[in-house]
Formats: sequence, structure tokens, C-alpha cells
Amino acid sequence: MTSPKADAARSGSAAKKRTNGLDSFFKITERGSTVPREIRGGLVTFFTMAYIVVLNPLIIGTVKDGTGQFVGGGTNPAASIAKIAVATALVAGVVTILMGVVANFPLALATGLGLNAFIAFSVATKMTWADAMGLVVLEGLIILILVLTGFRKAVFEAVPLQLKVAISVGIGLFIAFIGVVDAGFVRRPAAPAGPPVELGVGGNLRGWPVLVFVVGLILISTLYARKVKGAILIGILVATVLAIIVEAVFTVGARTANNPGGWGLSVPKLPDHWFTKPNLDTIGEFSLFGSFEKVGVVSALLLIFTLMLADFFDTMGTMTAIGAEAGLLDKDGTPPNSQRILIVAGPGRLPDDDAREGDRLRQHRGRVPGVPDHRPDAVHVLDLGRYRRRVRLVRRVEGGPRQGPRHPPADVDRRRPLRRVLRHRPAHRLAHLTNR
Repeated sequence: MTSPKADAARSGSAAKKRTNGLDSFFKITERGSTVPREIRGGLVTFFTMAYIVVLNPLIIGTVKDGTGQFVGGGTNPAASIAKIAVATALVAGVVTILMGVVANFPLALATGLGLNAFIAFSVATKMTWADAMGLVVLEGLIILILVLTGFRKAVFEAVPLQLKVAISVGIGLFIAFIGVVDAGFVRRPAAPAGPPVELGVGGNLRGWPVLVFVVGLILISTLYARKVKGAILIGILVATVLAIIVEAVFTVGARTANNPGGWGLSVPKLPDHWFTKPNLDTIGEFSLFGSFEKVGVVSALLLIFTLMLADFFDTMGTMTAIGAEAGLLDKDGTPPNSQRILIVAGPGRLPDDDAREGDRLRQHRGRVPGVPDHRPDAVHVLDLGRYRRRVRLVRRVEGGPRQGPRHPPADVDRRRPLRRVLRHRPAHRLAHLTNR
């Protein structure tokens, strides 16, 4: 037999090994997560954000600028769409890596949905695409200066938490509305004098895309309610495979005026070429001050201010939503390393379509509402008794019997008990689950 001290020493060394390297740098264990959960969250984040690689080129690449040219020059929208898709994916990957390495925050970045439409239809049509992109670069540089001077962080902390949450809710509803429109669940009516949107086609749901959408939504909701790991990822994969099979069997095709029941965003089918050489011609193609000559100084400054205003509130809502979902906010609703997050998000353009869904997999296990600190000698567990459920705070005193209060502190909300039991308990942090 081994002594309790030897067992505690071995468990302590094992815990130290588990927190070395990648784990210690990103504070995975410290934040109540695990490497497999982070991998699942990353995959879900990628799949929930990957549509921007298709949608952003369809918005920007199909609009001519003031000279009648598409992005990258020329009059061929297909070539422009391919270039923008490459740039969108490349920039999203680079700034997301910077967000993890520099800011150490679980946030993915990509093109700001909404701002791309504003640039395409309200800005680029009055100048060249290079001039319009110059305005975006100037706005990013100004935002970076405001972050370095501390102004942006001061504004972030001055805004009430309730307003930050409301902004994140608005962004989520905007993204959800885009999803139901692309699925054909709702769409613009044919009659211009009618309501702005209607259910399906003429008030009727029809078409294979709507069925695939409903199946995927029900599957994700059911798995998530049953607390299946990777519920969102499973639902996305199943819906994708189902859509590919439906298109291969029934040849639904793209949605047009003559085919209202077709696919809205893109036709789900296997690509003709899995690998191809990317075209990076649009990288760095901008003119910083060309817009001032085209529309004047006052108009250019107003356009930059408009972009800054949207960037301010988008970032505020996104940071708050992701931090709250991962349990990383302080009592004032501010995430850790907020200054570094704002530095990366400023030039990188924090998106509307962030890692919100993926970070649902990052929930802290063992956290008790109202208990802010997590000392190494204390764990919070849930008594899953058949008739009585309550939160217990159990302590183990080194070398002595377990002791601690029978009831949780007064600031613990008994109406919101923990939904999960702390599963990973080293020997020196064992908690005794009783059923009294």
C-alpha cells in the first residue's frame, strides 16, 4: 500500500504535467476546459463561420465600383469572387491566430457581415474599389491608435453591461435572420407593396432546402438539449451530407425566379477540384487617400466615422457575448486581456459572425453562481440526489478528514443549481457526493 502523501505527490506531478506546454499557455485547464473540448469548439467555430468565405465574395465581388470595374479590376465577376474568397479566408485565419496567441482569448475573426454590404453598395459605387478599401484601412489604423491611447478601452468600460448584452443579442438575431433567409424559410415577397418578408413562397414552406434546414435545426436543438458533446458540429455535418445527397438525387439547382425552391446561397455538391493555386492579387490593393479626391474630405471623414461607429459596437457586443458564454468576464462584464483583444480586433475587423456557437462547448464545469474565486482546496459539486438537489461546498484539509459547511454561501443562487458534476477531480481535490 502507498501512503496518502505519496498518492497526493503523484497526482500533483500528473496534474503539473497536464498543465505544461499548450495547456499552460492558453490556460485551458485553469479556465475549466479540456483539449478535446477546445478542438470540438474550434471545429464548430470553423463550420459556423465558413459561410462568410462564400457570402462575402458574393456581396463584394458582384458589385461594380464607380468606374464599372469589379474588385481586382476587370469586368468578370467570377474572377473577382475567387480572389475575394482567398483574401477572406487568409485574413480570417491570420487574425484569428493572432487573437489566440497575442490576446489569449477564444475569439475567431473574419469579415464583418453588414459592413461589407455598406462598403459595396454605399461606398464603392462612388469611387474605385481601391479607394473604398483605403477607407477601411484608415479606419483600422485610427481604431488602433485609439486602443493604444486607452480611449477605446475606456469607452468599453463606460458602457453599461446591459447595453453590451443587448448589442450581442441584436448581432445574434441579425445572423439568425440571414440564416433563415438563405434557407428559404422566409424571403422577400414578390409584391413590393406587401410586408418586408413572408414565410416561404407565398406563405407556404416548400422546397428541399427548407426541409434540410428544419431537419438540421431540430437535430441540433435536440442534441444540445440532451447535452450531447459536439451537438452543433454533429448537426452541421449531418445537414451538409443530407444536402449533398438531396442535390445529387433530385438536382434541385440554384434558387431563381423560375426555381423558387432552389438553394439560396450555393448549390451543395462536391467540388470539381479539391486543391487549386490561390490568387492573392487583391492583397494590399488599396489607396489610402484616393477617396478624399473622389468624394471630398468631409464625405470621406463621415464614411470613416460610420465604419468606426459600427466597429465600436460590434466589438463591444461580440467580446461580451463570447466572454459570458465562456465564463471569462469579471463582475463588470469585461473580459481578460481586453486591451490586447482590442488591439488585434481593431485592424483585424472584428466580425458579426464570430465564434459564439463554438464557444458554447467552453462552459466551465464546477462553477457555482455567486462564488467568484476557485481555490485549489475547494471544489463545487452538485448533489444529484433523487429527492434533494443542492450545491455543496466541500473542502479537504490536508492530512485530516474532509470538512466544510453543509450549505453553500448565502450569495449562491439555489434556484440555479449546476447542471453538470465536476468530472476531473485529482486526488488532492476529491469531493464527496452524498445523498442525505
